[in-house]
Amino acid sequence: MVKFFIATIVGSFILTYLFTPLSIKLSKKWNLVDHPDQRKIHIVPTPIAGGLSFGIPMILMQLMIFFIIPELGSKLLYLAAGSTMMLLLGFLDDKTKITANYKLLIQIIIITFIYFSGFKIDLLTNPFGKAFELGYFSFPFTLLWFLLVVNAFNLIDGLDGLASGIAIIVAIVLLSVGFMKSNTLIIFSSLTLIGTNLAFLKYNFYPAKIFMGDTGSLFLGFNIAAISIIGKGEFKGITSMTLLVPIIALAIPIMDTAFAIFRRVNKKKNIFQADKEHIHHKLHEIGLSQKHIALISYFITVLFGLIAFGFSFSSKKLLLSILLILLFTLLIVVYKIFKKEFKK
Repeated sequence: MVKFFIATIVGSFILTYLFTPLSIKLSKKWNLVDHPDQRKIHIVPTPIAGGLSFGIPMILMQLMIFFIIPELGSKLLYLAAGSTMMLLLGFLDDKTKITANYKLLIQIIIITFIYFSGFKIDLLTNPFGKAFELGYFSFPFTLLWFLLVVNAFNLIDGLDGLASGIAIIVAIVLLSVGFMKSNTLIIFSSLTLIGTNLAFLKYNFYPAKIFMGDTGSLFLGFNIAAISIIGKGEFKGITSMTLLVPIIALAIPIMDTAFAIFRRVNKKKNIFQADKEHIHHKLHEIGLSQKHIALISYFITVLFGLIAFGFSFSSKKLLLSILLILLFTLLIVVYKIFKKEFKK
């Protein structure tokens, strides 16, 4: 099985590495190019079909694994189907600029499909083991989980290498827990995401030759959300808190999303309306380079990811205390950054 694991990450990397230059050419041919404006940080026109660069190879790898190792069950097939639909939604949005409400409706339809394919959250637990069944609330909770993660990635994708790098780190944490539990579905799914995005990051890190666009950010968020609940409760059991790993590891995008919603509601704007007020925008305004912002974000994500992974086997009370202190500190820093905006 180890050989399959190695082949999965290597194959995913090679396919994406070879396909990305083609995506750059296709982006220019299809006029899928992001031009600089007042809201954006980049200063040169940049291709935006990068999501195809890693989305298509990842789906191909999911299908190959399903047919080579059929005993893994049909979940990989359903994941590939859902991933394909989300990839197409993002591509259409990049190409035609779908309205926010229509995009949300299509996301709900795709999530409904994946829910009835077995990707669902049936119970919630706290760090100390107590749990309760969600029952009829399983669907709305699963729906909210997918929408949160999908749109969190969509919102933070405004800086070279940011979304892709954070996705890699989160997937590594998920992979580690998958190995601890010997959950091959989590392992294979995480390996494909890591391999494809490592290759894509070569072209997407500052200065980026191509952006992932909505094609990539929606696809990444969907797969992270799906991988985190792919284990039919096994994953929840080992972390002692439902969805603990992705929630903690995704502290930055989730917090950024929360502040974005609060900010737009406060200004009586559509919560889906894009702006230049995200955390990475503010850090850029105070003088940090894109490269430094991305590296700082990676470091914070690694830190929170290690804490999340630590819940699997360490003192939960100690880690919970450390986590709360770090979250409170991060919250204060973010509030200071946005303080002037809240007063407007």
